[in-house]
Amino acid sequence: MTDTKLQTSNIRTQHFRKTLGRLDIVFLSISAVISIDTVAQIAAGGGAEAFTWTAVIGITFLFPYALVISELGSTFHDEGGPFVWVRLAFGKLTAAIATLFYWITNPLWMGGSLVFISAATWGAYIAPLPEGSAGDIVFKLVFIWLAIGTAIIGLQYGKHIVAAGAIIKILLLVVFVVTVAVYAMKNGVHGYAAGAFSPTLGGFLAVTPVILFAVVGFEAPNGAAEEMRNPQRDVPRAITSSGIISILCYLVPIFAILAVLPANKVQGASGLLDAFKEVFSVYGIATGPVMFIAALLFVFVVLTQASAWMIASDRVQAAAGADGAFFRYFGVFSKRFGTPVRMNLLSGIVATVFCIAATLLLKGSTAAVFTVVLTVAISTLLLSYLVIFPSIVRLRKKYPDVERPFRVPGGRAGLWTAVVVIYAWVLLGSWVAVFPGTLEGLLGVKYDFLSTWGVDRPTFEGFTVGTLIVITVLALAGYFWQRSRDRRVDPGPEVLLEPVRD
Repeated sequence: MTDTKLQTSNIRTQHFRKTLGRLDIVFLSISAVISIDTVAQIAAGGGAEAFTWTAVIGITFLFPYALVISELGSTFHDEGGPFVWVRLAFGKLTAAIATLFYWITNPLWMGGSLVFISAATWGAYIAPLPEGSAGDIVFKLVFIWLAIGTAIIGLQYGKHIVAAGAIIKILLLVVFVVTVAVYAMKNGVHGYAAGAFSPTLGGFLAVTPVILFAVVGFEAPNGAAEEMRNPQRDVPRAITSSGIISILCYLVPIFAILAVLPANKVQGASGLLDAFKEVFSVYGIATGPVMFIAALLFVFVVLTQASAWMIASDRVQAAAGADGAFFRYFGVFSKRFGTPVRMNLLSGIVATVFCIAATLLLKGSTAAVFTVVLTVAISTLLLSYLVIFPSIVRLRKKYPDVERPFRVPGGRAGLWTAVVVIYAWVLLGSWVAVFPGTLEGLLGVKYDFLSTWGVDRPTFEGFTVGTLIVITVLALAGYFWQRSRDRRVDPGPEVLLEPVRD
């Protein structure tokens, strides 16, 4: 039996402005969950069966995942969301590592994938922007710091920018799907045949990580949980609404791309705009102006997508800092803005450094290296869920008497079923992302590693394992450095919750 008290820093004594209503939470979730840049990437990566696997993951992962986050987010609604859940369930050290993996994905993703897609879109459809030029670098830096600025100015203002991005994102996809229907009536259907949508093992392993990465994010608004007006009521309902919208915003456009467009027109990360260009040809002489507007809106949507994740993940990591699980310097919330400005600036610096390095190095064979590093950075988000998801089981045991406005249905069996299913998905996705080709080899599926990644396996594994080690070391450094300082200077923690005596 133990009588250990879980403690937290003075972040809990700060007054947070209650600015997030239910609709705000819905828009923030949509901005985080719907990654518009991955729609065509999913279609290109898995071919026609990508639609099939997206539907399967939507049913078997997205649904139980939404149930789990609905219970966690409505019950333990402290600022920092996922950090608090893991902290209460497994302790500060475990939370320190999981949280850093959760946070660091986002500045790397913004400084890598999102800013490069936006720059390519701008250069192709709005104004010339030669890669690596001064204009290209300026555009990317402005993009990054506009996203960071949106995270800094406070949710009472930033939420409107994010909401606008979410609405425009949905409208863009709706216009695209409607135009695809017009394109099909005018030009016929030239995409994949119905039989190509049949699932295969190879396609399953190829697209699972990117689909999982594309559909996660329901917990993101809980990074600002103490800025919600009524999280107990609003979190489950907001997740339900955003979940339905999100899965439709993946399935319908992916099906439209695969069923209508010729196979050679389905490209990767920049493929959605290429698909827009193909189907918008039905507008005749208006195609150019329509594409110009679509490209501008696409860049804005991607910008707000980055902002949403910065708003959420920076608060999660700031909560870790305020609690002494990371450098406490980064746990300070601005009294003027009500935001973790120091953490926001750190994210901006990390994204800037990564962006400039990638711009300068993204030539020749180094392009493959960049792709590998970015893939590993994205996989860190999946790895963080390996710790976040089981926290609900531990919290049910440690705090059975805490009021739960929403519970995963089905009692204990329902809870364990939901957790085991989503954990299995994330475990599979994490393994395939970090060690691609290994399961294919065991299952007798052909896999050409060099042609897929542009580097050999030893080089790839060196980058993957090396990146994960560096992130882990950084998390441990922040934790133990702050722990050493706190032993010399008492930070004055207060009791957050009393656990049940075992």
